[in-house]
Amino acid sequence: MSGRTKYLLDEDSMPTQWYNIVPDLPEPPPPPLHPATGQPVGPDDLAPLFPQALIGQEVTTDRFVDIPGEVIDVYRLWRPSPLFRARRLEKALGTPAKIYYKYEGVSPVGSHKPNTAVPQAFYNAAEGITRLTTETGAGQWGSALAFSCAQYGIDCEVWQVRASYDQKPYRKLMMETYGATVHPSPSDLTESGRKVLAEHPDSTGSLGIAISEAVEKAASDEGTRYALGSVLNHVLLHQTVIGEEALKQLELAGDTPDVLVGCTGGGSNFGGLAFPFLREKLAGRMSPTIRAVEPAACPSLTRGRYAYDFGDTAGLTPLLKMHTLGHDFIPDPIHAGGLRYHGMSPLLSHIYELGLIEAVAVPQQECFSAGVRFARAEGIIPAPEPTHALAACVREALRCKESGEEKVILTALCGHAHLDLPAYGAYLAGDMIDHELPQETLEASLAALPAT
Repeated sequence: MSGRTKYLLDEDSMPTQWYNIVPDLPEPPPPPLHPATGQPVGPDDLAPLFPQALIGQEVTTDRFVDIPGEVIDVYRLWRPSPLFRARRLEKALGTPAKIYYKYEGVSPVGSHKPNTAVPQAFYNAAEGITRLTTETGAGQWGSALAFSCAQYGIDCEVWQVRASYDQKPYRKLMMETYGATVHPSPSDLTESGRKVLAEHPDSTGSLGIAISEAVEKAASDEGTRYALGSVLNHVLLHQTVIGEEALKQLELAGDTPDVLVGCTGGGSNFGGLAFPFLREKLAGRMSPTIRAVEPAACPSLTRGRYAYDFGDTAGLTPLLKMHTLGHDFIPDPIHAGGLRYHGMSPLLSHIYELGLIEAVAVPQQECFSAGVRFARAEGIIPAPEPTHALAACVREALRCKESGEEKVILTALCGHAHLDLPAYGAYLAGDMIDHELPQETLEASLAALPAT
């Protein structure tokens, strides 16, 4: 089992540009539409929510976007992040496959989310914005934005999905330590939240509901803007520092991936790792299978419909062409709170429709089984979200054990579970159940899709 375990880059090797995959695709993704007119949205439509710099990044056709020096200065707190060879996991599985994981849990908040939270806070501060609102599921995004706002002296207000607010109290404390104000969602502070509570007083919430509340608050205050942790193009753009670094680190290891695996909720972690490798694949320089892994309880790619839908429950956002379970869909309160979203990134959905990536859905217990297996071999306890990717990695590694193939498997371990240990407690106690999405529930939710 001897051999190199960590592949590290110097700070001087950190990417200085984000990568935009849109110009390299065979055809551009469908545009967002204004729900009232059915026409593509323009910059003026987005201005109440986002600063002009981010609106420009959302629609840019440039292949590369320079990272501001002020953002790189904050990135240096944890970037470049390490690439690990999972030699102990390989031995535990008895597989001839090589398994690599890009570890984003070294960031101040323990996940990949600051890769986009920092630039979003920077661009808002540069335009004089004094407050940002947002939603969060498990709390990783809310923690990342709270930390980032503290770097630039901006107030931060977070609506956390009620199920996660109750399950993960230490995430709330982390956000408050960074200076944020945190509300459970649905709340009685917004019209969107009050409407949900009137119909479902015991609602466990959803990311779609929390988005509605944060957007409503931002749109009503001139000095406030909204920040989103996944789904939109500029968010996935910022995350490509993950894949750009991983390309350099695998070159150090002398390997290229045969299979690339990432967990998907809204798409930021997966896109951040996969897009630079997909660029290389489209250019004919490598040919990995690229696999997105989602929860069986919230399977937007594998069972959702590719259609225009709202990004939030109340219908306050533009219409996005994406794989969706319907904006009224309320997922079961699974422990992977960051993957409990009714839709998928429009850009990632488009790439899936083009046949450039594949997708699988994995049940919760298999995910935590893989997480425990990984923790006992590698020492890091994975957040509930990347256990989905690890479950797919274990499946692939065991197939290699049967076939004798020495495949190279790459994944992104997008965060640790130090504040998610009650989820592991439920699994270890045998109290965790698998949630399958009933077909009748899905059909009822899809029936409410807006006409376009």
